[in-house]
Amino acid sequence: MSIEAHEGRSLGIEASAVGLAARDAARWAAQAGVAVRELRELDEAHAVIALLVEIWGRPENPLITVEFLRALTKAGNYVAGAYDGDRLIGVCIGFHEEPAARTLHSHIAGVAPGLAGRGIGMALKLHQRAWALARGIVAVEWTFDPLVSRNAYFNIVKLGALPVEYLPNFYGAMHDAINGGDDTDRLLVRWELLSPRVRAACSGTPCERPAGGPSSRRVAAPADIEALRVHDAAAARGWRHRLRDELEPLMAAGGRVVDFDREHGYLVRPDLPDTDQIRRTP
Repeated sequence: MSIEAHEGRSLGIEASAVGLAARDAARWAAQAGVAVRELRELDEAHAVIALLVEIWGRPENPLITVEFLRALTKAGNYVAGAYDGDRLIGVCIGFHEEPAARTLHSHIAGVAPGLAGRGIGMALKLHQRAWALARGIVAVEWTFDPLVSRNAYFNIVKLGALPVEYLPNFYGAMHDAINGGDDTDRLLVRWELLSPRVRAACSGTPCERPAGGPSSRRVAAPADIEALRVHDAAAARGWRHRLRDELEPLMAAGGRVVDFDREHGYLVRPDLPDTDQIRRTP
């Protein structure tokens, strides 16, 4: 079923907002040279698992199984793929949070190795945004490793999502091609799909970047933690503990991450009033 077919179920979200989100998604997919669509068939599920193994490794213990993926799609959750011709090169998987929250949790997103920079990830996330809005879902949350600078920049600057919680060693050790057995600290980000910040980012004209004030703090992140894990595992672990020791207490005390800079890292401001763009967590 297409995104547009669900507009009648948007639960108070203006049809114009749903339509604009679908157009933004189509434009980004065209720029990336991919077709993004939902995946429901058994052969598609096998292709998803094969791609996840290509990205993360772990052929004997994949991040998700075919059987569970089939159950997710049958229950109406989000599973979509980006295709270059007949080749699946990107995937995004999410499931619903508790109904009252009207939130989707985006669990896995990945692009085939060697294809970074084409905009495939952006095409997938904007398809997810349009899909969510068409179903009355106004926010999407997911986690990412705060040491991975390119993901921090993509999530915070390109998409307009904002971190709301620091989660130390959230998954436990993951011995795969990306995490390398390191502690799996994560930042939980919340993507407020109709906020001015996100609307602007998805239209291709991001809001003006916030500037640091006298009470703001910068928390540095490594330029390329993945390469560092390969060439100097001890230094990579040092970065993990250093960033955790700085960022976790700042956020626990009410600090809000409002920006990320590739050179200077995270910009953290002191406690701010709740808005439609930043959610306070317990």
